[in-house]
Amino acid sequence: MRTIWGLLLIGAASLYPFFQTDAFNFISMDTSVYAEAAEKHIEGPLKMDVILEREYLDGEVSQETIEETIWTLEDFWAEYDQWQLVDMDIDYMVFRRKMDDISPLLKANGYFGITEDGTLTIFNGRPQKTNIIQSFFQIDLGKLESTKCEELKKGIPIVTKDRYVEVLETFKSYTAGEKQAN
Repeated sequence: MRTIWGLLLIGAASLYPFFQTDAFNFISMDTSVYAEAAEKHIEGPLKMDVILEREYLDGEVSQETIEETIWTLEDFWAEYDQWQLVDMDIDYMVFRRKMDDISPLLKANGYFGITEDGTLTIFNGRPQKTNIIQSFFQIDLGKLESTKCEELKKGIPIVTKDRYVEVLETFKSYTAGEKQAN
């Protein structure tokens, strides 16, 4: 039965050039990208761009694009089971993952410092007005010990996630406007 339908379909398609009327124009209409992909006969592995987005504790998002050769879907999905699929198209997929760490930028060149108005801030390099990465909260400079104030003016290197958390926790107790119980 399949063979008969196949022969009829091939016969009808071969007669198409002879009968180009409006009744047959549906064959030449544009199809969606997905329909075209479904019609293609794929031989061998599928190649696709995979974009990996890493979202760090400090808010930084990095992107890495790799060309994947997909031999089996099971292996492909197993490779990215720790990632969340956020977007996809016929030739790419975007995966995102929240990292329990600070970004490589902060590790390499991040410094805690203070702005002129007393806001705890992360700088790209030693504290300056123009290289602010992220601001947190305003510090009551009247409560702040002079040694801690000097540390912030010089810049406190971040280097690790633990150091990042430690500095934030230390200076939270000096937040302007909050009353501390002694």
